[in-house]
Amino acid sequence: MSEAPAEVTALNTRLMKCALEIEDTRAYWSHANGTGVSPKRAFDEYWFGARSMERVEVLLSNMKVRFDAIPAALRVLHQWPHMTPDTRRMIAHWHLQFADPLYRAFTGSFLPERRAVGRNELTRDAVVAWVVTNGAERWTLTSRIQFASKLLSAAYAAGVVATNRDPRKLALPRVSDEALAYLMYLLREIRFEGTLLANPYLASVGLEQGILEDRLRTLRSLAFRRQADLVDFGWHYVDLAAWSQASLHSEPVLLAGGAS
Repeated sequence: MSEAPAEVTALNTRLMKCALEIEDTRAYWSHANGTGVSPKRAFDEYWFGARSMERVEVLLSNMKVRFDAIPAALRVLHQWPHMTPDTRRMIAHWHLQFADPLYRAFTGSFLPERRAVGRNELTRDAVVAWVVTNGAERWTLTSRIQFASKLLSAAYAAGVVATNRDPRKLALPRVSDEALAYLMYLLREIRFEGTLLANPYLASVGLEQGILEDRLRTLRSLAFRRQADLVDFGWHYVDLAAWSQASLHSEPVLLAGGAS
């Protein structure tokens, strides 16, 4: 049995050339099916519109890290009908978190920690300082500023920062039930730091503790229960693909553990 895909932990600078790019993300998973694709094909078929070959190469290299690294997720996204803009934004955000440890820490730890103590604004200078203390101390000042700007740009597109000018207010995006269900089933299939109830993916959108548990109890795709320290997720489907077929395509699927 192959090992589960693991979130990226090595510091990288891919974000400098490719931020959240929600519409390009949608274009990628609409066309890609996990069999691999050449930049020439994506360019010739206008996957990303009238982009240069150089830009297409950048987009493909980033999207492969975000989505091809989790084949089951890419297959689900490739076949997903009628996805809402809110859901599309959340999925793009979570997959960027998966692929970029600094973006994951920024949106999943730094911003939630500020919200928790009532610090609901931040500036680019504050983010530059944060970048320096989180692994980028050897970068040039220009690179630090550029990366901080890209972090803020991606966070703004994801809806976790409300404005694109200083001072920038923090915000919480709308997370649909289908987006939350997707994330929970996705987390079962990857290796990540944290637990199913406490991790940067959920924290980044304000789903923590009681708020999260209340939302989980409303999901039709699992039967969440807590009794003191005992937690039972009661998964209704064996994996992400089975959830997708049942929830998005209305086809019979195998249930997990005989749940109904």
